[in-house]
Amino acid sequence: MVITDRRNIVIIGCGPGSREHLTEAARQAMLNADVLIGAGHLIDSLAPPNKECIRFGTDVDEALQNISDRLTHGRVAVLVSGDPGISSLAASVIRRFGRENCEVVPGISSIQMAFARIGIDWLDARILDAHGSIPGTSFNELIGCGKLAILAGHRDSAAWIAELGLALGEGYTAFICEDLALPSERIRRLKSCNMRDAGVTGKAVILYIREDLLQ
Repeated sequence: MVITDRRNIVIIGCGPGSREHLTEAARQAMLNADVLIGAGHLIDSLAPPNKECIRFGTDVDEALQNISDRLTHGRVAVLVSGDPGISSLAASVIRRFGRENCEVVPGISSIQMAFARIGIDWLDARILDAHGSIPGTSFNELIGCGKLAILAGHRDSAAWIAELGLALGEGYTAFICEDLALPSERIRRLKSCNMRDAGVTGKAVILYIREDLLQ
């Protein structure tokens, strides 16, 4: 496979959604694109002026068709939240159009930001995606892990996350990191076994950290 200097699609990691956390590489990629395609909140807050913009919702097939329809118009930029490598539309775009036709511009992931906020490294963290569906991982497999990071968002994820907190027991602290880098950002710290009544929103990263790592 030959990767060319001028690929037709650029997938841009937009970070948590604030201009302050958008990388310069991402800004330049948007400026160099002919068409921007992305979720409405990313288009509204980050798109440069005088660009053709197409908004899409949660329908992946619709997003892929929008990309396909605009390829004859020039270079298409696909805006995704966080980093394209974590729980992202990027995987579907690359499967559909091929790696040889896609450039990926990394962004700051919400998981990266959550660990930065609490001052803990995430090199050995176990990452679980509960954004689109409940993870199939058994609790027994997770008990004993020093650091767990969970992307919330699925309608049933809050109950699953709370049950995991109970299974982990008293030796873990939970951090509920909501709306990171946005004006409504909130981070709550509590015992993992008290997660049942915490109330977890869709735009949240949940960290379960073994308490000996917080000393």
